[in-house]
This record gives sequence, C-alpha cells and structure tokens, in this order.
Amino acid sequence: MLPRGRPRALGAAALLLLLLLVGFFRLDGRPRGTAGLDGDPPGDHNRSGCHPPRPRPPKCELLHVAIVCAGHNSSRDVITLVKSLLFYRRNPLHLHLVTDSVARNILETLFQTWMVPAVHISFYDAEELKPQVSWIPNKHYSGLYGLMKLALPGVLPPHLARVIVLDTDVTFASDIAELWALFAHFSDKQVIGLVENQSDWYLGNLWKNHRPWPALGRGFNTGVILLQLDRLRQAGWEKTWRQIATRELRTLLATSLADQDVFNAVIKEHPGLVWPLPCVWNVQLSDHSQAEHCYLEASDLKVIHWNSPKKLRVKNKHVAFFRSLHLTFLEYDGNLLRRELFGCSSPLPPRAEQLQLALAQLDEEDACFQFRQQQLTVHRVHLTFLPHELPAPQPHDVTLVAQLSMDRLQMLEALCRHWPGPMSLALYLTDAEAQQFLRFVAASAVLSARRDVAYHVVYRDGPLYPVNQLRNVALAQALTPYVFLSDIDFLPAYSLYDYLRTSIEQLELGSRRKAALVVPAFETLHYRFGFPSSKAELLALLDSGSLHTFRYHEWPRGHAPTDYARWREARAPYLVQWAADYEPYVVVPRDCPHYDPRFMGFGWNKVAHIVELDAQQYELLVLPEAFIVHLPHTPSLDISRFRSSPAYRDCLQALKDEFHQDLSRRYGAAALKYLTALQQPRGLA
Repeated sequence: MLPRGRPRALGAAALLLLLLLVGFFRLDGRPRGTAGLDGDPPGDHNRSGCHPPRPRPPKCELLHVAIVCAGHNSSRDVITLVKSLLFYRRNPLHLHLVTDSVARNILETLFQTWMVPAVHISFYDAEELKPQVSWIPNKHYSGLYGLMKLALPGVLPPHLARVIVLDTDVTFASDIAELWALFAHFSDKQVIGLVENQSDWYLGNLWKNHRPWPALGRGFNTGVILLQLDRLRQAGWEKTWRQIATRELRTLLATSLADQDVFNAVIKEHPGLVWPLPCVWNVQLSDHSQAEHCYLEASDLKVIHWNSPKKLRVKNKHVAFFRSLHLTFLEYDGNLLRRELFGCSSPLPPRAEQLQLALAQLDEEDACFQFRQQQLTVHRVHLTFLPHELPAPQPHDVTLVAQLSMDRLQMLEALCRHWPGPMSLALYLTDAEAQQFLRFVAASAVLSARRDVAYHVVYRDGPLYPVNQLRNVALAQALTPYVFLSDIDFLPAYSLYDYLRTSIEQLELGSRRKAALVVPAFETLHYRFGFPSSKAELLALLDSGSLHTFRYHEWPRGHAPTDYARWREARAPYLVQWAADYEPYVVVPRDCPHYDPRFMGFGWNKVAHIVELDAQQYELLVLPEAFIVHLPHTPSLDISRFRSSPAYRDCLQALKDEFHQDLSRRYGAAALKYLTALQQPRGLA
C-alpha cells in the first residue's frame, strides 16, 4: 500500500453505521423484509420491480463504466460517485470518461495521484462528439453534454461488448457487480437496461399544455443504463436514433430531458430493445418523483439519483436520509479506498511498484523515518476545485502563488482585496475540510465573485505538512508568464500587482535578464492595524514600532541581505548577493526551478529554493516600492515540533546535507560556497 495517514476512525464508524441502517431498515421505520412488494408480480411492460436478483459476475471480471463529464462542478460530482463505487466494489473497474479539456485536466491528475489498484481509466474527447449531437436543440441544463450518451456505442472501443453508463449525479449504495450481473437477464433482442421513470413527466399531465416526447408508459430514466454495445452496433443504433430524433424534432422542436427523450422515443417504437431494471438501481429524487413507491417497499437500495436541478436541495420528505448517505461519501477519506482487491491479480498503478519497493527499504528504527516515509507519499491532487476562468494573455502578467491549510482560510478575503490579479493556491485539506471550504467560499461575496483564483486541493495524508509539494502544485498551475512566490500570511501592498507588471516590463525580466525580483517583507505583531497605502506610510509605521522587518527578532539573517537600510532610500531597483539562509519572497518567470519536496514541515523550505535560484545564476534584484506585510497568527504545529524536538532538528540537518550533496552532483565546484554556508553555526532556519 502507498503511505498514508492514520484513518479517521470516527468517520469510518459513522459511515458503517449509516450503511447498516440503509441495509436493514426501510424509510418507514420497519425492518427490511417485512410485508412489501418483494413477491408482487410486475405490472405493465416497463414496470421495474423492487426485488433485484443477486447473481454476481466472476470475481475478477473487469467491469466497464462510462461517464460523460464536463467542467469543474461535474468533476467534483464524478469523484463522489467514484468513491461510492470503490467503497463497495469487489471487481476491477475500467472507467471510460468522456470529458471536456477542463474535466480531463482535473480527473487525469486526480486518478494519477490517487493510485487506486485495479482501476483503469480511459479518456475520450467530448469535442469530437459534439458534431454528432450538436444538431439537436436541447433545453436541459446539461446542454450538449447531456446528449452524448447517445453516441457512446460508436465512441467506445469496438471490442467492448457491454458497459454501464452513469450520470454524474448518482450515488451507489451497493456493489456495482450486482448491476453488471443483470446483463445475464437480457434476451437475444434486448440491448438496453433501464429503470422506469419515477415521475409523471412522460404521461404529460404535470401542467397544462405539457407535451413530452413519446415514451412507453411512464417512460425510462437514463441516469443508469446497461448497454449491450455489440448488439446495438449490429442493429444500426446510430441510424435508428438519428432517424427517430429527426422526425420528432419536426414537431417538438427540442429535447427537454436531453438524451433521455431520444432513448424513450426509440423504445416507444422498438419496445423489444429494453429490459426493465429493478427500480432500486435508480431511485430518482426529482422534483415530481414518486420514487417512494419503490424505496419504501424495497428490500434494499442500490443507486440514488439526484436528478433534479436542485440536487441535494430537492423537496422530498425523505431527502435528509438520502442526503446523509451522499454526504458520507462526499466527505469520506479517499485515501482509505487505495485498497487492493484480494485474490485478483491486477497490475499496480504507474509508479506504485517503485514506491512500494522504496517504502520496504526504509528502516522504521530510523529517527527520521517519518520524514523518509512522507517523502514517498503521493498525495491526491484535485486541480481547480472551483470554477476558474483562464486569464487573458498578457506578456507581463503575474500570478500570486501560495499554499495554506484549513486554519488559514480567514486570510483569503483580505488577500483577494489586496491582490486583484490571478492567484494559484494549493490547499492542504481532508475530504471533509474540502467540503467546508466549498461552503466557506459560497458564503463569501468577495471569494465567490473571483474567477481568476485557482484553488487546488491536495488531500491530507501523513503527519508532516508537505509545504514544498504544495508550493509546487500551485506553481505548476500558474498560467501567466511570471509568478510571485508568496505565503498565505502576507498581505501585499494594494498597488503591488500593477507595480510588478510595470517593473517586469521595464527591467525586461525573462527576455533579456535572468533575475528574481525581491519583494521586501515586513511584519506587524498587532492583529489590528491600518495597512499602509504607500512606502512613505510603511516607513512611518516602521519608525513608530507598529511594523518591523520580517522576523527581525527571531531570524534576522533570513532577510538581512535585502538591506532594508538601503531600501528606505532607494528609488531604483538594486542588486543584492546571495547569503547563507537568505529566504526572500520573489517574482520569477513561471518556468523557474520548483521547490525541493524533501523539505516539509518547518525549516529550510524556502532557503533551499533561493539556493537553487542562485546556483542557476538568477540575479537578486530588490524592488524599491514593493512590500508585503506578515500578519500575526498562532504558531503552526510544525514550528512547535522544530522548537521542542532535537530529533526533528537533527532530521532537518540530515536533509540539508543530502540537499547539498545533490547540489554538488549537479553544479560541481560551484556548489562549494553553499557547503561553506551550511557549516556555519545555525539557529532557526
């Protein structure tokens, strides 16, 4: 297994309790198995029964699942759906994801870093499907993407015979292998498995002049579909649905429920194509749902479908019960799903075997075992967790790059007020904290109004704060030519964004000059103070004792080379020389060296980066009108460990020595000056 932090026992226990309740009690309070419809015969042709048979496919058979996903919000929904699949599954899975570029970037990174055994991922470009469905007017909120399931038989690999197709807004409460096993009930002519629609939509009596697409009885819902692909292709599926859709559009003009309308029109004309699935495989919580006729009497529930535009806010007298089930998976620790399928030989995810070998070679008696182990930890990464708009291309634009954890969320609003430009922020959160973060942003008018702030969630795993890994995630996702490498506890001068862009242009940074622009750092020890609007005001606060140069009282050598005395009088940028333990905040081209990920927790994480910049011959150029101010906060857990634990400090020293050895291998004799600096007496770093 990959290294990970200690499971949250309370969360796991709560999930187990909830799932036991789902399995053993009905929503009317009676135990499962009491009088109900389990023995009742089915009604009309497309009535879905509530008593699914329980065959299973062979233990290690690969199950194929197709999902259409586009955009930031839909990507988050897919992850919750996949969590519910993984929680119950006993078979290897192959996910076929039809995505736009946004969803692919998010989900490809997520699955690469999640590294779940026995899960295969294939991506298909939604842009290539658009011409096949763009001719169909669609009034449904899903837009073009809501029609793409119609084209899946022609898009998925020709050798693929069967697939389960899922909407992104479903949550599993059972093993998907049970659903896959229902393919065995298809006759030779049946090619589609669907649950009956659980509202009166297709009966046409919801409101006056309501005219739905044709359907067989109540029609079918397409949130969960079993497709017998080989038979569909042989039967000329594409020609059939296109002909029927073209004919119906002459009078109906547009679809109201996207692909579902077309599927139902085809089934109305060819009823022998469908095998009705038991109702529990698609319990529909739409605005006009009558799903309780299914779930109040069913022996157990299998799939919950939030098929209302209101999603979890839908009006339903039992919605609290279903919402609890969904939220449990929403906040469930995805690290716990990195479990192997015992008895099924399946290739490990890329890099997993090498990581396992490296972990096996670690000595648990080593005083620095925690550091070594966490260096090998692969954190799940969810890029652009919230909707994000790409910045307009500007040759001298700058992205503020920083990282934070849950205890620093309160800094975000102030930072947005001070920095009007793009930002790339990495957040170190648990799955539950990520949902709290969503609510925090939604409740803030300042944060919800910004679309140029990219939030990247790195999921918590392990006892040490992976500060440089977080910085690297945020840095790699910056989209402007230049980046301002800051920390979340600093507020920039109100004018800094514009000033940096002007300075970059004037100094010809990047094009003709390889330089890092130093932004002088200050700090206040007061939780409330008037933020300076200019350098003159800052100097006045400095002289009055309301402000200080950053860490002057704890670690002055970290910023002394900036030469604050010179900065007071400077009117033009000036060069400074690298010195031991120098760790300024800098503006550099986006393609600058990344941070060294071996440094985590407190100590030397920025220092090592500045050493790397100096080794690569970046000039250090101090800007005369730039400044940032550090706000006070309680000490982090990692700085407390550093101060209290000699073993922690010894491990940090070992990492420094290894860092210098790597420098020597890469830069040869040029690295000697850093070795000399390392041998000097040290205090805090």
